[in-house]
Amino acid sequence: MVGFALWIDQPAGLAWAQGTHEYRPLGTAVVSRNDQFRPRDFRQTRKRPKHLEQAFAGFYGSLEEVNITLRSHPRARLAWTPGHLR
Repeated sequence: MVGFALWIDQPAGLAWAQGTHEYRPLGTAVVSRNDQFRPRDFRQTRKRPKHLEQAFAGFYGSLEEVNITLRSHPRARLAWTPGHLR
């Protein structure tokens, strides 16, 4: 089972994602808001910035879903990061 959480840093024009695979962390990746995520972008040692607590864009079941969201929703509705991800 794979899952991804997505945050959008609108002022910086960046998108951040954290992934899990079979309940093991894949790590965190950051790309330009106009780019797309690839599996090689994820690093175990990278951490999402704390200032993105109110920039949570949602959970996704695949990296392709994350990339579709980045392409099709230029102004994503953002919310507080769920407690279990803080």
